[in-house]
Amino acid sequence: MILLDPDLEPAPAPVATSATRAAAHASLPVSGATPRNQRIPSTRTLSRFLADAQAAVRLKGEVSVLLTTDAAIRRLNRQFRGKNKATDVLSFPAEGIGAEGYAGDLAVSVPTALRQAIEQGHSLSTEIKVLILHGLLHLAGYDHEADQGKMARRERQLRARLALPQGLIERAANVGKPRTSTGERVPQSSLLRPGKPQTPSRSRSSRP
Repeated sequence: MILLDPDLEPAPAPVATSATRAAAHASLPVSGATPRNQRIPSTRTLSRFLADAQAAVRLKGEVSVLLTTDAAIRRLNRQFRGKNKATDVLSFPAEGIGAEGYAGDLAVSVPTALRQAIEQGHSLSTEIKVLILHGLLHLAGYDHEADQGKMARRERQLRARLALPQGLIERAANVGKPRTSTGERVPQSSLLRPGKPQTPSRSRSSRP
């Protein structure tokens, strides 16, 4: 299920490129329309990808993906991980009493995804898909900080199968330094209350 934060703009503000900056410097008119590759993909497109990616990961149970803002994901990151900064994707696995048939939630920051898409030279849609795959692997129990490369290998295999560019772990390895956006798995004990799943990503979202 794909959910949209009501505070999220329908179309992100256009990201300045070298061409638009040059035009502005030369006092030339610059279109204010958001380029197609910077637009949020449709819920239908992302729902189809989510189903394909979940099958590839072999993750059973319902998954909700919240597309949200930097401010909202920063609050979640601070509340559940003690890190007062925006990140790209957070994973909330659903385990324990009341979680039968439910795999968990993902929260994806669209503004952060857009900045990363521009850096990587691909579309916002592609970047969101990369983040969803990374988050699903966390829901499936992978942890790139403690599994001696197991998640990295699995992410590389699956992103190739799903026709995606480099994953988050590959990018970090290529630049040789830690990622500023961690794409972390939130501890299960922080997510669930006795008796039913209590999912932060649902609490600030609306159905499309």
